[in-house]
Amino acid sequence: MPEKLKDILFPREKVQYFADTIKKVYPPFNADGFIRSVCDSEWPDRELKEKMRHTTLCLHNFLPSVYQEAIDILLKIIPDVKGFEAIVLPDYVEVYGLNHWEISLPALGEFTKCGSSEFGIRPFLNKDLKSAMVFMNKWAENEDFKVRRFASEGCRPLLPWAAGVPALKKDPSLILPILEKLKDDPEEFVRKSVANNLNDISKSQPKTVLEICERWQGHSDNTDWIIKHACRTLLKQGNKRAMMLFGFANPDKMKVENFKVSNATPKIGDDITFSFDLILETDKKQKVRIEYITHFVKANGKTSPKVFQIKEVELKPGVHSVKKKHSFVNMSTRKHYPGKHTFEVVINGDKKARISVDLS
Repeated sequence: MPEKLKDILFPREKVQYFADTIKKVYPPFNADGFIRSVCDSEWPDRELKEKMRHTTLCLHNFLPSVYQEAIDILLKIIPDVKGFEAIVLPDYVEVYGLNHWEISLPALGEFTKCGSSEFGIRPFLNKDLKSAMVFMNKWAENEDFKVRRFASEGCRPLLPWAAGVPALKKDPSLILPILEKLKDDPEEFVRKSVANNLNDISKSQPKTVLEICERWQGHSDNTDWIIKHACRTLLKQGNKRAMMLFGFANPDKMKVENFKVSNATPKIGDDITFSFDLILETDKKQKVRIEYITHFVKANGKTSPKVFQIKEVELKPGVHSVKKKHSFVNMSTRKHYPGKHTFEVVINGDKKARISVDLS
């Protein structure tokens, strides 16, 4: 069985290293007591975020009670920490620093250099959005690319596994100046965060994102990559304006025929193959985005659609055969349930054909 992330990031030897690192800069630190406190009887069964928070709470018991003094100690160990201990540092600020902005916000900007403060900033955004975004804007101009990336990643409206910031989801206008600053950043790590931020925004404010992408298009190779990645949800939704932005042809003169599956009664764990003919009734080459939707049966018997891309390609007029394998093997990210699963072929955002199989 593959080793779990919670065990990779939080083994006892890393707790030992963390304790030793703190003791080097703060000799009164009771390293042995800290290790015993962290690695208690419940430690092996705690999940990843539970281990992080438990470590933070234990750390608080062994550092000075004065918040400024504790942060000064943690700032000194930045050059020597990485991995799990690096994510504990911003968590310490999140838990104990919400009433100490003048200390906490600069500390988050430093701690993100050895890990990431994207989760730690969320309570501050929720408490006083405008004040926190002043710091985010400054970080977007930082010489360290990890800090610049934090400026974008930390204010994503739908940051995975993080506390929500409803105000940013409702009105992302405070985010946009940051993305403007970072749209041509030399680091791909930063540009990817900009694209992911825009993709988050597109789920509630598609017009805003499309206006930005239309304005950025052609600015540079970097911005062209960003806008394509930023519009991935809109493209999967078949948004016509997004399709036009990237040159995908009008699908009215495109047809799908002979849609077939290799096995209409597969079992969970099987692979099937489906095939169809794509017919372009046009007079010249067309840019085509070929996708399919699987309507997965859930545990409650209802279905949930998921879009899969087959390819993007330029095709000549005429008939083009397409074949694709689809797996019903259970994975950590998807469990299959028996029932009627429907497949739909999507060409440049238009659903062109459908077929069903009975999974058992």
